Amino acid sequence: GRGMRVVYSPDEAQEAFDAATREAIAYFGRPEAYLEKYLVKPRHVEVQVFGDSHGNYVYLGTRDCSVQRRHQKLIEEAPAPFLSPGIEQAMGEQAIAVARACGYTNAGTIEMLYVPEHDGHDSMFYFLEMNTRLQVEHCVSEEITRRDFVAEQIRVACGEPLSFTQEEIATSGHSIEVRINAENASTGFSPSPGTITKIEVAQGPGIRFDGGYETNDEVSQYYDNLIGKLIVWAPTRKDSIARLIRAIEETTIEGLHHTL
Repeated sequence: GRGMRVVYSPDEAQEAFDAATREAIAYFGRPEAYLEKYLVKPRHVEVQVFGDSHGNYVYLGTRDCSVQRRHQKLIEEAPAPFLSPGIEQAMGEQAIAVARACGYTNAGTIEMLYVPEHDGHDSMFYFLEMNTRLQVEHCVSEEITRRDFVAEQIRVACGEPLSFTQEEIATSGHSIEVRINAENASTGFSPSPGTITKIEVAQGPGIRFDGGYETNDEVSQYYDNLIGKLIVWAPTRKDSIARLIRAIEETTIEGLHHTL
């Protein structure tokens, strides 16, 4: 999320380019900047892919990661809801084409910017980037496909072929993940390091928590402030939202500010 400048007119271009260049030098030691079309209110939709060393490639549905703060994801769900007909398959095919073109092996995420239909214009999507790893939000895709991505990643790394084909991948239900970060939402999501004096996480059917902190652990200012990820699954999106709200209400974290 660093270094982004939006330019609305030619008069703003030089100043924005110079500012982005200065920031690039300060953070990365290189001055290069690049230009791309700015999409107003797009959705951030991504596709989970896998490739093995035997030439097999699959995609495992879509995720919507549009709810963000400071260009960083906060809430993710799978599958991406309200896509135009045929868009998910088209995204999947393009994601596999990207992975195949570079001979990619391992788990990967193809990120897209999706612009829904509006004012008589057809929906469109644009390639954003590829993350060559498992994403923080891979859990929601695991939930709707009932596949263990970490185990599959290890299998591929050992030189074995993928354990499933595209035809064998089926999705069911809806999953939502919220990232619980040590941040103060009332001050622009500024970091809120400190000691967790109490943490009790909701439990029950369709609720999953991936975290690394316990009561009396310290969230340091020097590392990522992600406390954990609260993930739910339910047969429908409406049910998943209701289950997530209940899980949030039944989760307690004290001692510092957080995004729950």
